[in-house]
Amino acid sequence: MPDSLIPSAFDRRSFLRAGGVGAGLIGGGLLLAACSGNSSSTTPGSSSSGSSGAKADFGKIALQLSWIKNIEFAGEFFATENGYYTDAGFSEVTLLAGGSGSTTAEEIIISGKALIGLSAPIATAPSIIKGAPLKIIGTTYQKNPFCLMSLEDGKPIRTVADLKGKKLGVQSGANQTIIDGFLKANGISKSDVTIVTTGFDIAPLISGKYDAHMSYITNEPILAEAEGKKPVVLGFADNGLPFVAETFTVMQDTIESKRDLLKAFLKAEIQGWTDAVKDPKKSAELAANKYGKGANFGKDLDTGEQEKEATAQNELILTADVNANGLFTMTQDLIDENIKSLKAMGYDITADKLFDLSLLEEVYKENPDLKTSFTIPTSAS
Repeated sequence: MPDSLIPSAFDRRSFLRAGGVGAGLIGGGLLLAACSGNSSSTTPGSSSSGSSGAKADFGKIALQLSWIKNIEFAGEFFATENGYYTDAGFSEVTLLAGGSGSTTAEEIIISGKALIGLSAPIATAPSIIKGAPLKIIGTTYQKNPFCLMSLEDGKPIRTVADLKGKKLGVQSGANQTIIDGFLKANGISKSDVTIVTTGFDIAPLISGKYDAHMSYITNEPILAEAEGKKPVVLGFADNGLPFVAETFTVMQDTIESKRDLLKAFLKAEIQGWTDAVKDPKKSAELAANKYGKGANFGKDLDTGEQEKEATAQNELILTADVNANGLFTMTQDLIDENIKSLKAMGYDITADKLFDLSLLEEVYKENPDLKTSFTIPTSAS
């Protein structure tokens, strides 16, 4: 598979924490080998469960995370901590941290460095359009976490109508594509706003250099409150640009040749995330004190901040549809909304090319006890 099938790399929150292209990883020979369809004993997750009824032995696999090991992966930490991966038949599930210097999950999967990656439609769809044989098989976030954060003591933006005449701080890269799609979806001309290229630090917003900062609902508003500010949040998911995030992305060949493995993995993930959403405090402790210790670019995560982010994260994960259908599932309406949002951002793709939720359907049919009734956060219901 030539490099041209891989989209331009996304920066951290320029998209979903997926990073820039890493030197040497996307060498032509490695990609051609990964895309040739050949499998060997060294291929991650090459074992099969068979049909003898014996406990499955799937060996070792790697999961590419979309960012550093923080609260965003609490479910994976619980799945490791509580032995769900082991119970599912894996001798080891290696969690590969992402970051500003890493490649996208799509690139990692195609290269063969990981069997599964956490990503999002805005990153996976362009790869598929360019020919990469990838599919999304489930999603942790029912809502994407992107928002415009303004300040109560500045020029608060509470509604889409408030956008006109405002100056918006937007990070370079895919965030520019996302903000363009957000404006287009809401009938706002780019001439109605002023876009200022910025970084991820909220200091320019606090100092008044612009009126709103493109942010993550689960992160920057909490940082603003820590600065003594009252954030005003305009979420994209609830205002014209709904798409899912923290999706499980795999190669089409993996679905065809390692279906039992993927189903076992999804079961363990459901168990892990069931624990995580029920216990934000424990999630924060696992992230800050164990699995993500020192992960904040050499510094420790703050447990209190991680707990607040875990609570905010639940609003993106838990919905009435999740209670009805199970974690990671997507209704047809949500799928249709994603396809529409992608089109607004310039990516024309059909649902069958992007999603395959049949594995999840089988997992829940075979394990109906996995469905759990969660307490849904008020703003997420």
